[in-house]
Amino acid sequence: MIRYALRCDKGHDFESWFRNSTGFEAMRDANQIACAECGSTRVDRALMAPAVPSEKARLSEPQNSALEKLRQHVEKNSDYVGLSFAEEARAMHDGDRPTRAIHGEARPEDARKLIEDGVPIAPLPFIPRQKSN
Repeated sequence: MIRYALRCDKGHDFESWFRNSTGFEAMRDANQIACAECGSTRVDRALMAPAVPSEKARLSEPQNSALEKLRQHVEKNSDYVGLSFAEEARAMHDGDRPTRAIHGEARPEDARKLIEDGVPIAPLPFIPRQKSN
């Protein structure tokens, strides 16, 4: 699906979704697209820019959301073990290492195996800030 900004011959702007650009062109050529304001079927695509947030905009988002508070709590109260998460969690569960709060990264199949084996883990709703070890 693709969304186009559209403009009729009277200068009215509106938007609509299409299967693809060929689908838009076929509907336009068959006069099947009408202006939402005046009903004109003389419609074409309008100039549009993609809505991609800049890195600066993403970094300047408010840092007081519930998700950010959860991230701060996890980072403050647990050790980041990176890609060693599955190994560390299993070793603590088996009693081979002292128990402590950890967070890190695991491949989906490793996480699934931990859950199947009764190791208490949970996915986090954010990507760790630290890079893998």
